[in-house]
Amino acid sequence: MKPDLICLEDPISRLTLAPALGGAIANWRLLEGDVPLLRPADDDALAAGTPRRLGCYPLAPWSNRIGAGGFAIPDGWLELTPNAEGEALPIHGSAWQQPWTLLEQAGDLVRLGLESALPFAYRAEQRFRLRDGELEVRLRVTQVDERAIWHGLGLHPYFPRTARTRLQAKADATWLCGPDKLPTRQVARPDEWNFDEHRPLPSSLVDNGFRGWPGHCRILQPDLGYQLDCSASGCDAFLLFCPEAQPFFCFEPVTHPVNAHHLEGRPGLTLLSPGQSLEITWRMAVRPLGTG
Repeated sequence: MKPDLICLEDPISRLTLAPALGGAIANWRLLEGDVPLLRPADDDALAAGTPRRLGCYPLAPWSNRIGAGGFAIPDGWLELTPNAEGEALPIHGSAWQQPWTLLEQAGDLVRLGLESALPFAYRAEQRFRLRDGELEVRLRVTQVDERAIWHGLGLHPYFPRTARTRLQAKADATWLCGPDKLPTRQVARPDEWNFDEHRPLPSSLVDNGFRGWPGHCRILQPDLGYQLDCSASGCDAFLLFCPEAQPFFCFEPVTHPVNAHHLEGRPGLTLLSPGQSLEITWRMAVRPLGTG
């Protein structure tokens, strides 16, 4: 069954949101030519009932996978179980698996909210603002549970991928992963993963985290006629997912590396007490190719 959608439109682009499907972005497209800016979702994708078939969804209260069946908190141990089909580990928190509600729609702004009891009590809010071809997404989480608990945030956008798609994104290092998809060690970036300058995406599978990111990236889409200039605040890491032989890739701005709950110093995580909040912002601005 196709979910109810919310639409925002500016003179350049149209954004559709699917609050019932994890507060996800269903589509973001240019008005001229109906060109997709995020991976396009047709009626079948919307009817599938999962944000993993859509354009972008929120990651809260953590990003990616957590091992060891849970993680330590000051008051003891928070037990977790796998939460997605085909996944051996809990992944991407719980916000993406729950329906969100419309809090506000006015002019160029939409706010969605979530009151979650899983895997602990927290409140989340997304604010979407669309102006002149720039989409700003602000994700905020507030701790409601009476215990202090580690939090992390991120967003999971899917982008179109063609033979000529290019990426520019600086980073200091990358995490190598084991068979369980959890990080094993940090290394200098392999040459084929060095995106300091615009370069094509790797043809082989990439599903890795990168650290030391200054918060900016550029995605060039020559076959679609535009570039996306993207920036994040509150994030100094990203995850790059390039599945083989698929017409999409993911560039995910995140606050922390995969399995940070079990890494030394819990890099990128924030311990929130009741009433405390954590927030990130992600901006994507579309430009005709070669204008900046």
